[in-house]
Amino acid sequence: MKNRIDTFVNSEVGKLEAVILHTPGKEVENMNPHNVQKALYSDILNLSVAQSEYAELKEVLQKVSRVFEVKDLFIDAISNSKVKERLINKICQNEQRGELYEELMQMDSRQLATSLLEGVPSKKNTLTEFMNKDLYALRPLHNFFFTRDASITIHEKVLIGDMMSTVRKRESLIMETIFDFSSQLKSTTINPENYPPKHPNVIIEGGDILVAREDILLIGIGGRTNTVGVDFILEKMMESDSNYHIVVQELPKEPESFIHLDMVFTLLDVDKCMVYEPLILKPNRYQTIHIEVKDGKVKKIEEVRNIPTILAKLGMELQPIMCGGSKDQRIQEREQWHSGANFFAFAPGQVLGYARNVYTLEEMNKYGFDIIHAQDFLNGKAEIKDGQKYVLAISGSELSRGGGGCRCMTMPVKRKLV
Repeated sequence: MKNRIDTFVNSEVGKLEAVILHTPGKEVENMNPHNVQKALYSDILNLSVAQSEYAELKEVLQKVSRVFEVKDLFIDAISNSKVKERLINKICQNEQRGELYEELMQMDSRQLATSLLEGVPSKKNTLTEFMNKDLYALRPLHNFFFTRDASITIHEKVLIGDMMSTVRKRESLIMETIFDFSSQLKSTTINPENYPPKHPNVIIEGGDILVAREDILLIGIGGRTNTVGVDFILEKMMESDSNYHIVVQELPKEPESFIHLDMVFTLLDVDKCMVYEPLILKPNRYQTIHIEVKDGKVKKIEEVRNIPTILAKLGMELQPIMCGGSKDQRIQEREQWHSGANFFAFAPGQVLGYARNVYTLEEMNKYGFDIIHAQDFLNGKAEIKDGQKYVLAISGSELSRGGGGCRCMTMPVKRKLV
C-alpha cells in the first residue's frame, strides 16, 4: 500500500510525522471503587471530562502530524481471519479463558476490537462464574489511553512492551498485532514474550525508554522496567556491529508518581530537558549507570553522576529546566505528582504539557518557551512558527489523575531526523 508508514524514531524531539493515540472510552467508565487498584489507578476518572481533555490533545496533534487511533488500526489488522484466530487463541491462553473462544470468534472485527478494549462481561451461568466477584471474564483495558507503554519505536523497529501487570499484557498483544498486520504501518516487531525460556523475567514499559539520540538510549529501572529488560534490549534490539550508549536511571518504586523515567525526565529540545531536580540532579541513593557498547559488545559499565553529566560527556549538552521551578521543593513535588515533568515534543522546542502545572510553565517561559493554551491554537488565536519555542498547554486536571502526562498518552511511530 502506497500510504503505509515505515516506522522510524531516532530522537525524542524530531518533527513528528505519525503518532498513535487511544481515546479513552467505556473501559475507563468500567472502573468502580472495588477494582480501581487492580486497574492501577489511584482514583476513578470522570469519563466525559477525560474525553474532553483528550480531544484537545488529539486535535492539536492532528494539526501537526498524522494521527492514528488504536481501535481503527486494530480493526484493520484483525479483519484478516487468520490474524483474528491467532489473536483469540493467544488471549484465551494467556488469560486462561478458553471458554470464550467460540464467542470471540463469532464477533466481527469491530465487535471484537470493542470487546477486547472495553471488556467482556462475565456470564453468571455456572456456579464458578456466579461465585466469581469479577464482573468481567476479560477485564477492560483501563490504562490503554497511555499508549506509550505497550510498544516503543526504536529506530526502524518496534519493541513490544512486556508489562509489569497482567492487567496490561493484552495491550502489548494488541499493539504487536497492529504493527505486524495493519495495512497502515510497516515495521519489524521484537517481543520478549517470543524469546522464552532465555528471557523469562523481562519487564519493559515504554515510559521508561527515551531515544535521546541515534546512538543513545535512556532507560529507567524500577517498578515497571527491570535490569533483565535492559539486558534484553542490549541483546536483541541493537545491530550486532553497532556502537551506542545506554544510560540507566534507577527510580524509586514508590510513590506511584515515579512510575516511569518520563515522569522525572523528558527532552524538550536538542539542547534542553525537563527534570525533577531532587531525583535527577541532587545527590540521592538512586544510581545512574552508563553502558558503552562497541561493535555490538558491552565495553564498559560504570556508575556516573547523573543523566545530564554523562550526556554532556557524550557530546549532548542539555540545559536542565526544573519541574515546579527551583525555589520550593514542595511545589516541585506537587507538580511532579501531576506529571509536571512529562512533556511530549512534536518538533524541536515545541512541546505539549498540562496547563495545571503553572510553576513548571513559568520556569519554561524563563528559558524562552512561549506558553500557548491549546484552545487558542485550535481557534486560530495563536500560531506556531518553525524554529520558535512553545509549550502548548492542554487541559489535564482529569487526565493527570490517571497517573500520566502528554508523553504517556502518545506513541510516536515516525519522526524526521533532527
